[in-house]
Amino acid sequence: MTAIENPQHNEKIHSTVWKIGWMMFLVNLSFVMGYSYIAIYMDSLGVAMAWIGVAEGVAEASSYLLKLFSGMISDFLRRRKPIMVIGYSLIVTSRILFGLANSFAPLFMGRLVERIGNGTQSTPRDTMVADVVPAKRIGAAYGLKRSLSQAGAFLGAIMGMVVIRWFDNDIQSVFQMAIFPAILAYCILIFFIKEPKQFTHSAVSAEIPLPEEKRRHPISLKNLPLLGKSFWTLMLVAAIFMLARFGESFLALYARKTFDMPLENVPLVMMVYNAAWCLTVYPVGKMSDRMNRYWFLIMGILFLVLADMVMATAESLTMMWFGIAFWGIQMGITQNIFLSLIAEIVPEDLRGTGFGCYYIICAFSEYFANHIIAGVISQHFGQSKMFLASGIIAAFSLLVLIVIMGYKSKKQQ
Repeated sequence: MTAIENPQHNEKIHSTVWKIGWMMFLVNLSFVMGYSYIAIYMDSLGVAMAWIGVAEGVAEASSYLLKLFSGMISDFLRRRKPIMVIGYSLIVTSRILFGLANSFAPLFMGRLVERIGNGTQSTPRDTMVADVVPAKRIGAAYGLKRSLSQAGAFLGAIMGMVVIRWFDNDIQSVFQMAIFPAILAYCILIFFIKEPKQFTHSAVSAEIPLPEEKRRHPISLKNLPLLGKSFWTLMLVAAIFMLARFGESFLALYARKTFDMPLENVPLVMMVYNAAWCLTVYPVGKMSDRMNRYWFLIMGILFLVLADMVMATAESLTMMWFGIAFWGIQMGITQNIFLSLIAEIVPEDLRGTGFGCYYIICAFSEYFANHIIAGVISQHFGQSKMFLASGIIAAFSLLVLIVIMGYKSKKQQ
């Protein structure tokens, strides 16, 4: 039976994935409305670039740290929704903090609370998708979820532009308006998304027995070796690759400071970035269900290298737009592929732990990416050098991935 004829490739994606996707649509709409302006707002308050990098790094690291523990707890409880509710409660709270902020301290606190909330809900949310979707549709499911998410981010950038014009360049007003879509997303989670009564199995006929019910693993670091060698070699690539990835607020700041982009047009950066991500993620996820996902990961890393080289050498806004689009494309490819590979190679009863480990590994890498590469290097050597350093690190992660693939191929012969 060919991949096209396989009924698992043709069945509809579970309604829970659609509901989660629309919830993420609204959350990202809310997030991007304000996120486009956070670094610029801090800069206008006289905050040094290095401190902006510290704020980004600490916030993201906190998010990823919570992603590990929320995943392990959800595996132990065999419940996803209660943890998601806690996370989204914190996200709504962060929007209120942003709306009241008029100095660095409350801005930093709002960013930290937002990232902690995001970290708390992300792992059980991604694991819930894997719980309700057959293995051969996992790439398409993650692609659909993420495409709706990025569509919300795209609309959020537009709304940010509209609101800041309406309120005469008052950034705080943008933060305040961003509260409402976050509350709507919270309502979708509470009233429409239901906990799966049992984890989905991948049996397709009576001839293929269903696997045994998942075991309840205690919350322990002793579970980590059970994730398998394939998982940990993939995490090595992820750790290096994420060193090349800093927060997208630096893209907006680059456009503003280097090309003197008007304040009201800054959300265009996030629009182009999210449009490229949105248009890429679902087709890539669907194709990766039929092909070797590792080749798509190689393609994603190559797009990051290309984005960095274009941004580092850009001499006009036109070249910058190409670089931002390539940055969005690499996000659409790599984020989907990493999640899909983890869902495939990690034991089903340890998926939450696997996703959590991935996120915490990304935490340490992204902290150094934001603080050292984006913050310190851009402050002392210029933002173009920031992209150059990112490109070199991404190229090294590609080399490591190719070596691992070659070793695995040789071992299978």
